[in-house]
This record gives sequence, C-alpha cells and structure tokens, in this order.
Amino acid sequence: MDEPLSFYEKVFETARHIPYGRVTSYGAIARFLGSGRSARLVGYAMNLSHMAFPPVPAHRVVNRNGLLTGRMHFESPDTMQRCLEEEGLTVRHNQVLHFKEHFWDPSEYLNCKDLF
Repeated sequence: MDEPLSFYEKVFETARHIPYGRVTSYGAIARFLGSGRSARLVGYAMNLSHMAFPPVPAHRVVNRNGLLTGRMHFESPDTMQRCLEEEGLTVRHNQVLHFKEHFWDPSEYLNCKDLF
C-alpha cells in the first residue's frame, strides 16, 4: 500500500502542474489542498522545493499580488525574475505585470482526488 503524500509533497505535485508562462499564488495552492489558511506553509515548502525530484517550478509561485516574495530563496535574487521572463512574463520592481492575466488557479484545472 502506498504511503499518503505529505503536505509538502502535495504542494510540490501541485506546483509541477503550473503551465509554462503562468503563475499561481501560495494561497491558491493552499486553498486547492483544502488548507486555505496555510499559504505561509506553502511558502515554506517552496523554500525546500529545490531538493525535490522531479523538479518543482517554484519560480511560478508568487504572493497574492504577484510579488516575487520567494526570490531570496533562489541561487541569486534575480533568478526567479529571470526564469519568469524566459517564459514570457514581464516583471517590474519584483512584481509580475498583468498578474491576473497570467494567474493560474489549480482549483480550476486540477482535481485533488485525481492528482493524489
């Protein structure tokens, strides 16, 4: 019998589904996982995601206003912005421009029962 996934593993698996050129928020992932008040815990998971396999596109997870609040947890402070810009997003002053247009809500595209 398979072991149940930890909260962090569920965060990682959800983040792996964020499409190229799109972003989501810590809170959106928390709500999708049924823990709406756990956005900060999602952020902690993203801080550790560099150790996960398969890789997690943590650069696609930002705060609810599109701010790159996790940028200091990458190899350099500009890595997160560079990754997003390589995917076609525009970032100014550490914030994704036109955030709502690029926002991807896992609750609209994924089903927890099917994913886990």
